[in-house]
Amino acid sequence: MKEIIVAKSAGFCFGVSRSVDMAEKLLAEQGSACSLGPIIHNEDVVSELERRGLRVVGDFDEIRPGEHVMIRAHGAAPAVYERLAKQGAVVTDATCPKVKMIHRIVSEAAAEGRFVVVIGMRAHPEVEAICGWCGEHVVLENPAETTRWVEENPAFSDKMITIVVQTTQTSGNFTECCEIIKKRCTNVKISDTICFATSTRQEEAKALSSACDAMVVIGGRHSANSLHLAEICSAACPRVQFIERSDELDLDMLKGLDRVGITAGASTPAWIIKEVRNKMSDEIKVEESAVEKEQSFDEMLEETLKSINNGDKVSGTVVGITATEVSIDIGTKYSGFIPTTEFTEDGSKLEDVVKINDEIEAIVVRVNDVEGTAQLSKKRLDAVKVWDNIEQAVENGEIIEGTVTETNKGGVVVNYKGVRVFVPASQTDLPREADLSELVKKTVRLKLTEVNKARKRVVGSIRRVAQAERRAATEAIWNEIEVGKKYHGVVKSLTSYGAFVDIGGIDGMVHVSELSWNRIHQPSEVVSVGDEIDVYVISFDKEKRKISLGYKDPEANPWTVFTNRYSVGDVATVTIVKLMEFGAFATVVPGVDGLIHISQIANRRIEKPGDVLTVGDVVEAKITAIDEEKHKVSLSIRALSAPAPAAAPTFEEEAPEESGEDELVYDLSADGEATGEAPAEADEE
Repeated sequence: MKEIIVAKSAGFCFGVSRSVDMAEKLLAEQGSACSLGPIIHNEDVVSELERRGLRVVGDFDEIRPGEHVMIRAHGAAPAVYERLAKQGAVVTDATCPKVKMIHRIVSEAAAEGRFVVVIGMRAHPEVEAICGWCGEHVVLENPAETTRWVEENPAFSDKMITIVVQTTQTSGNFTECCEIIKKRCTNVKISDTICFATSTRQEEAKALSSACDAMVVIGGRHSANSLHLAEICSAACPRVQFIERSDELDLDMLKGLDRVGITAGASTPAWIIKEVRNKMSDEIKVEESAVEKEQSFDEMLEETLKSINNGDKVSGTVVGITATEVSIDIGTKYSGFIPTTEFTEDGSKLEDVVKINDEIEAIVVRVNDVEGTAQLSKKRLDAVKVWDNIEQAVENGEIIEGTVTETNKGGVVVNYKGVRVFVPASQTDLPREADLSELVKKTVRLKLTEVNKARKRVVGSIRRVAQAERRAATEAIWNEIEVGKKYHGVVKSLTSYGAFVDIGGIDGMVHVSELSWNRIHQPSEVVSVGDEIDVYVISFDKEKRKISLGYKDPEANPWTVFTNRYSVGDVATVTIVKLMEFGAFATVVPGVDGLIHISQIANRRIEKPGDVLTVGDVVEAKITAIDEEKHKVSLSIRALSAPAPAAAPTFEEEAPEESGEDELVYDLSADGEATGEAPAEADEE
């Protein structure tokens, strides 16, 4: 065999380590004691503790009056505590904190009238203890039992149900059972109470067994988690040995293999794992250098037994969540927890901010050596980090971001990760007469100008950031500006001659003539202060810092619209808008008028246009001439009611004098409106 691989998570979990540590401490102080059943499922450890004075009893009658009694890691039902109290026993409770958490969950469920489903081995002492804390309940060991129970109890479909699971169960078995119940029952609350260390050990065993030629699983015959490890390894590896100690190891089965893996249950001490590994190393002569690379199991055990103190910074993994606390595995004999109020005091939902397997850093607030628990605070550690960030931000001149929560005397208060930052009114970047409350609930960027950690005082300035950003934006615009470039801006003010538009730190001016293709008298007819509009650069002067902007859309130019729609010879529906002595003006498209010369109004001679037409009349007229350069249009109603002349007059040649009926092409002003000035021929006529 070339390689022996020992699972990193093999051996004592922190709950077992804690129980053994408590037993050794009790024996050192009292000299003797007893435990109700084996303190853990490992005969060697139990025998060693018994040698040192810890008797294992199976009945209350075996307990001596006033004797010190240990509650084992698997826990006990409330009736057990009551009986011990009546006998005057001095109780040392070594129940695993993970199991204690399950007791709290089912007790709360019972108080709420909820039916409890326990997924686990019904004859296991941990499950028996859990049932003692329940009200109505049932124990289901596997999916087959679960399916049968659901089918035989249809009345439970609407009943309030809470599901918990034995800490050493496999996640696959638990998940499958839950899915079966959820399909039939509509009011189910599920608590995944599988110990994080168990889940890790199982996942590691699954991966290791898939990569090895053989697996050795070390654990007690009655250890549920060890039995599950053997099942998991057998599913992925053809050769699996399940042993309690090194003398049970079958070395012949391992000969000729390249890679052998070792894992162990939560009740297996490090020295037994080391014995098994050393026996394999000696017999199969594994390279010593490979063995030395493995971390000493004595060191690993020492790591799990290390103490922690108030104020220590720790990190761990979320292994349980209840209505009152979040349980954290911090890798020591202590079970860490954080009150749920730390996660929900800002109105957040617990399930939105913390989940199983999340990594969390916290500070130790209080250590309870008797219960083996440590109260942690994420909030306090976060506060320490925030103050470090604040001091660094001041030192480096960094910009921070926060939310304005309230107005205060002379300013506003900004919340930056839980720290109150005061911003004086003069530093809010609002005008003097502005209402400071308009900033409330807004996210702002600011620089810190004063920090006094001892007095918890922080002062900041929104104005400094805003000014710096405006300067940067201004320079960027001047560096990139060019004629025709488009900007999205905001109308800042209006005058009689135009509108000033902020295009990102610089105000440009849109002249009234550039606001609309139609004639307007005031800019307010088109835009209002605060409007967001798209503009483009007409011209600019960098030295004088002036920018002229346009707002009229070139595509909406009335002449462009007209020429895209009509050509000479087309018939248009026009509206009479003005009558003159020499003819009538008619709108062809909004912004473009054509002239119908008096001679082209009717197929007979008339004295004046008013004899036939009235302002507002809608008539059809033929387009007889278009001057693209001068934007002139000539129309004829007569052409639609009489045969067309042999040749239409053009702009370059005059019509025959004898006709006396010249068509008129007239001038338009810059805004597309006809000037109304007739040519000399029209005046003479």
